[in-house]
Amino acid sequence: MPARGKHYRRKTSSPFTRCMIAAGTSGAALVLPLVSATSAHAAQPTQAPQVTKAAAVTITDVQLVTYKVVAGDTLSKIAQKYPQSGGWKKLYDANRAVIGANPSVLPPGLTLTVGTKTVKLGSTTKASTKSATTATPASVKTYANNLDGWIKQSLDIMGKAGIPGTYNGIHRNVMRESSGNPRAINNWDSNAAAGIPSKGLLQVIDPTFKAYHVPGTSMDPYDPVANITAACNYAAAKYGSIDNVNGAY
Repeated sequence: MPARGKHYRRKTSSPFTRCMIAAGTSGAALVLPLVSATSAHAAQPTQAPQVTKAAAVTITDVQLVTYKVVAGDTLSKIAQKYPQSGGWKKLYDANRAVIGANPSVLPPGLTLTVGTKTVKLGSTTKASTKSATTATPASVKTYANNLDGWIKQSLDIMGKAGIPGTYNGIHRNVMRESSGNPRAINNWDSNAAAGIPSKGLLQVIDPTFKAYHVPGTSMDPYDPVANITAACNYAAAKYGSIDNVNGAY
């Protein structure tokens, strides 16, 4: 595309800026989370699921064992029949309120407690839980620190921001503008003469980079991901997509 005045521009890696200077500060910036070419999310501590261990539990019932006194019974005789009573003295102590003050007198029909027994009613399963906090890796996506990785990361950012463009469209324009060199700069054309040389993979001048910069990406115009996303944002506003750009624009 011709330079300012009547001079024609030599074929360089930087035709991108001719039309971009006109963009100025027009266009709205899009908000996007900060990412970098080699960034990855760190693992965050999370609460691990509870660990459940089942255990068998026996259900029992404790019942009193009683005895009804008959004629001729003594505490000694009853204690012999029921060893669990612990002997006549313990038997008397357990039934003092019923027998009264004289342990030798046992009226027939008197009901005594001679012990207890445990009745097994069945079993069930009881769950015991134990929670533990462990560090589990969060979702991680990494990008290669090269042109392929920069384009792929830019496409992910563009997808979230609604900026159109494809891998092939970006790659084609990058190779024409900078041959894939993120530090490329045009120091000879009219933009350079005006003090705003084209920079980076897609040769963006500073005013255009600032106007179409996607917040959350680097503010450095030489940053490959920031440069690509800003240039694609500009191309989308002016041409519909970076895919529609096939020469100086």
